[in-house]
Amino acid sequence: MAIEVARLRNIGISAHIDSGKTTLTERILYYAKRIHRMHEVKGADGVGATMDSMELERERGITIASAATHCGWKGCAINIIDTPGHVDFTIEVERALRVLDGAVLVLCAVAGVQSQSLTVDRQMRRYAVPRIAFVNKCDRVGADPHRVCRQLREQLGLNPVLLQLPLGLEEQHAGVIDLVEMRALRFEGRAGEAVQAGPIPAELEAQARRAREEMLDLASMFSDELTEAVLSGEAGPEIIRRALRQATREQKVMPVLLGSAYKNKGVQPLLDAVVDYLPAPDEIAHSATDTRSEQSVPIDPRPDAPALALVFKIEDSRFGQLSYLRIYQGTLRREDAIVNVRTGRRSRIGRLVRMHADDMEQITEAAVGDIVAIFGIDCNSGDTFTDGRLSLAMASMHVPEPVISLSVQPADQRSADSMSKALRRFSREDPTFRVRVDAESGQTVIAGMGELHLEVYLERMRREYGAGLSASAPRVAYRETLIRALDFDYTHKKQTGGSGQYGRVRGRIEPMEEGDFDFVDQVTGGRIPKTYIPAVRKGFESMLAEGPILGAPMTRIRIRLQDGAFHEVDSSDLAFQEAARGAWRKAIRRADLQLLEPVMRVAVEGPAEHFGAMLSSLVQRRAVVLGSSEQHGQARIQAEVPLAEMFGYSTVLRSATEGKAEFSMEFDRYQPVPASIADELAARAAKPR
Repeated sequence: MAIEVARLRNIGISAHIDSGKTTLTERILYYAKRIHRMHEVKGADGVGATMDSMELERERGITIASAATHCGWKGCAINIIDTPGHVDFTIEVERALRVLDGAVLVLCAVAGVQSQSLTVDRQMRRYAVPRIAFVNKCDRVGADPHRVCRQLREQLGLNPVLLQLPLGLEEQHAGVIDLVEMRALRFEGRAGEAVQAGPIPAELEAQARRAREEMLDLASMFSDELTEAVLSGEAGPEIIRRALRQATREQKVMPVLLGSAYKNKGVQPLLDAVVDYLPAPDEIAHSATDTRSEQSVPIDPRPDAPALALVFKIEDSRFGQLSYLRIYQGTLRREDAIVNVRTGRRSRIGRLVRMHADDMEQITEAAVGDIVAIFGIDCNSGDTFTDGRLSLAMASMHVPEPVISLSVQPADQRSADSMSKALRRFSREDPTFRVRVDAESGQTVIAGMGELHLEVYLERMRREYGAGLSASAPRVAYRETLIRALDFDYTHKKQTGGSGQYGRVRGRIEPMEEGDFDFVDQVTGGRIPKTYIPAVRKGFESMLAEGPILGAPMTRIRIRLQDGAFHEVDSSDLAFQEAARGAWRKAIRRADLQLLEPVMRVAVEGPAEHFGAMLSSLVQRRAVVLGSSEQHGQARIQAEVPLAEMFGYSTVLRSATEGKAEFSMEFDRYQPVPASIADELAARAAKPR
């Protein structure tokens, strides 16, 4: 039975690493009676949290792959995707947010807005995802939800609306004060399952009234109905909820709730807020591209409309390829025929399932807004499926470029076969995991988002495929570019007895501030026929894979094609491709080139007593310190550091701080390598291997 779209919520749970996302999801599933016993991320029972189904996740106590589940709450069906917090697995967050209608941003009441909070916020903005915030760990020493709200406003530019006050903080945290209903909520029972509503303690009543007035002031700015109700003294809970729901859906406010997932406090009101404030699938406007006209077309969110679904994640399972789908319009049923818009291939849905981590529930149909999975259909992540009546394609997700690589060598032929199978699978499942064979050495090179990213895949190859492997030290994904513009003028002429080859190209190669490649056609008067222009572009583009300094890809290149010549008989696509390649080779020999390196945004956090050691560990790595802060005995340093300097940093940081500090980093941009280091790298690359 398909779910009524108005009573459906698709949400993601995202946050900085170790903010309590997976613990919160475990509580949600327990209170919604989806599971019958709660487990901890690194529990003594060794079972691990429900959503961390991978063995490596349970061992390391981190989420590596996003996991989907579903539950019911107050008559609504909620699809939940629990996402990783570590930036190395950012693609998991990207693909989840691409298909979600709302999100819960989890923040630590002590640490507040952290580096990955900024990243997640950027991703939510990219896909225009409405969100609510849950300030977790209010039982921890140094918890301050009001400070977190200020950080949300100042650092993220959001408009947080505090809907609750804490009933005590740190070890005194007993529950929350609901400012909408003006009542105190305590969470009792063995696992906090009994929510006891009562009067607000007398000593907190004045504070609660002031906080409620602030909440009403913020919410009424976006609702005439609530403004009138406040002025007439009739601002009841339902009017407040309607106003907040509308403003949240339009991303004008962000409701903020409090609690402690680990101590089983505040989770049920958060579920209420998901139902009350986050939108249903039919309240979000989506569009697709008509593949025939290339025009944007609004999507019709009705279950009886022609079916349209987006594949946002694929996995290889023991039953074949498992493809996760978000249905944007229409209904899918078992045994229905569906068409892959990219390939035109028609397939039949053999098995339709709803996911619960790594468990599956067989279903016969799913309608608009639902998140389900199908088996055994060959497709790629980002493909669009229809029922054959539409020629629409959904936009895919943003895929960041890898910044680190290493070469892997199998121990024997059996390991080589296993490694080959694993690499094919992982590169299909994860768009940020790239595999190539080095043309000179013949070695297999894998590239990804960070050391942990590649380390996890190496370990999975050893465990899941039994492959014996050795790996080189990680290598930085350098780029090369021009410093100054230069002109080109090249004629490709070749006679071979029959028809020859002829093409002349003239123009300019210029550096750009950002972007990889741009091609500008400025040819006039038909000097080069329009039919040959794409061939010229293709020829230049094919030369950018390897630069002359290190053999790294060229970037920030603009080609201006200004003039040329052709021959009625001897000119062809191939001739103009070769003309472009020859022009590039000739021009690049006299070019002033520059090596670029990836720069990471690094955040280091640890006890204030180790501030000096933390700072020193960064300065030694060519870091540019952006700022530092200290609160409640904890220090935080933010810096920009070249990726080449960050290898092995975790070991150095642990040694310098007695294992008490931690760090996170994410790619920020490419910048020029200092001349002395660039010369050393070039000299090393020039040595025969």
